[in-house]
Amino acid sequence: MSECREAMDGQERPPPLRANGWEFRSPYRVDFQSTSSLWPPARKFARAPLQCAVALAAGLPVTSKSAPVLTVDGPSGSGKGTISRMVADALGWHLLDSGALYRAVGYAAGMEGLDLSDADAVTRCAQHTKIMFRDPKDGGETRVVVNGHDATDELRTETCGAAASAIAVIPSVRAALVDKQLSFRRAPGLVADGRDMGTVIFPDAGFKVFLTASAEERAKRRYKQLKEKGLSVTLAALLREIQARDVRDAGRAVAPLRPAADAVLIDSTGMPIEAVVATVLALVRPR
Repeated sequence: MSECREAMDGQERPPPLRANGWEFRSPYRVDFQSTSSLWPPARKFARAPLQCAVALAAGLPVTSKSAPVLTVDGPSGSGKGTISRMVADALGWHLLDSGALYRAVGYAAGMEGLDLSDADAVTRCAQHTKIMFRDPKDGGETRVVVNGHDATDELRTETCGAAASAIAVIPSVRAALVDKQLSFRRAPGLVADGRDMGTVIFPDAGFKVFLTASAEERAKRRYKQLKEKGLSVTLAALLREIQARDVRDAGRAVAPLRPAADAVLIDSTGMPIEAVVATVLALVRPR
């Protein structure tokens, strides 16, 4: 896979690592940055150019299986972000908020005044946008910095959510973000929050959850969340946006929103957060 990418883009790479007869290389130069990892973790070096080309064209991820993964997929407003964060904290695992990556690209595209239906322009934006995740010193919300600007609050608006949903249907945009998502998989483990974590990005994950709730319940949760941030929103508008996004996410041709065949379905409608967290934790560390 690395050899194929190098032949395609000709960009400079760090030197390969060798151990136990395996050769490892990083797939990208640092276009995306994380305070916790400058280079994505190495993966097995693929030597057949034809196999590389086929895998790249199909958008198939290649992952390291050295660290356990819990995937938490679900529709907008299902609470997967909150649940994933609490579960990751309880387990002491790393956290991947994949939705934040798509929102960040959507935000960057908007700041550049791009037409979100222009696949080539948005793909270039995805490839070159610099995204950093910063852990807060006060234990609060992780900050997301997009091209040097702290865009955490903007990324949680429904406008950014709609932009993320719009660009997520573009195969080349999804491909541009695959390796960044894979780079989060490292010891002691990873909780991956998104819409295709268990079906596309980490299909080999040992633990998979599909979290959902009624559209009305999700709209109420989002309304409360945004009002607490001081944003001006209406419950009726949020409900319409959530319902429209459900249709887009489930109907897109690439990585549609659906439960993995081996995922545990949890309907959190009416459930307290603590009960949902306990249910998920019981899957990972059963008594």
